[in-house]
Amino acid sequence: MATVTTQASLAVAQPCSTRSRFLVGSGKLRRCLSAARTAAPSGAAHGGALKVAAKKGEWLPGLASPGYLNGSLPGDNGFDPLGLAEDPENLRWFVQAELVNGRWAMLGVAGMLLPEIFTKIGVINVPEWYDAGKQEYFASSSTLFVIEFILFHYVEIRRWQDIKNPGSVNQDPIFKSYSLPPNEVGYPGGIFNPLNFAPSLEAKEKELANGRLAMLAFLGFVIQHNVTGKGPFENLAQHLADPWHNTIIQTLKG
Repeated sequence: MATVTTQASLAVAQPCSTRSRFLVGSGKLRRCLSAARTAAPSGAAHGGALKVAAKKGEWLPGLASPGYLNGSLPGDNGFDPLGLAEDPENLRWFVQAELVNGRWAMLGVAGMLLPEIFTKIGVINVPEWYDAGKQEYFASSSTLFVIEFILFHYVEIRRWQDIKNPGSVNQDPIFKSYSLPPNEVGYPGGIFNPLNFAPSLEAKEKELANGRLAMLAFLGFVIQHNVTGKGPFENLAQHLADPWHNTIIQTLKG
């Protein structure tokens, strides 16, 4: 449970004594404000510190959070209906898995959306994301898959080693002169943070929120293409051109 401290004065409770419904609202609100003024310590009523206790975030109002989700983690809203994170070791892994998948989803959504937009407005000329795999590249699709599998396998193994033993893979195994600073797992810094952003709690919360939104957006883009056969920007343009007839209802009816 979080505690917020602020400065209060007699003016805080003053609206309870006014007759303006615009400022005070209903009689229930007036009673609440009056009760708060009565219950407040005398020191708080005269400019002292007023402590307001606030419950930690809940993904569903009124539903108690699991005991193992105590609000200490960034983005913790008590959401674990299947109890997957009850084991501390699993929770540690899921924290890192959500972080890295959110980052990949943000890159993926940008890679799906921006090329389509720039192609539509004539800046570039590239295929849609769902047709990109059909293009000819310097190697066959099977060769590229094997190369990507090996590279990602290497990266993921080292990331797993860092989760199990933080700092154990900070030094480059080939170029010994390069190493990462001993930062928190998941926030390596160094060359991975060229703008030198500080991993504050607020920044972590924002990154997780955007990562979760990007994962949902990625899923939405895939489903949208399977239903309409088009990209998200083209679907949006069609809807804006005729918002009463180009909707999800008409799409499902068709």
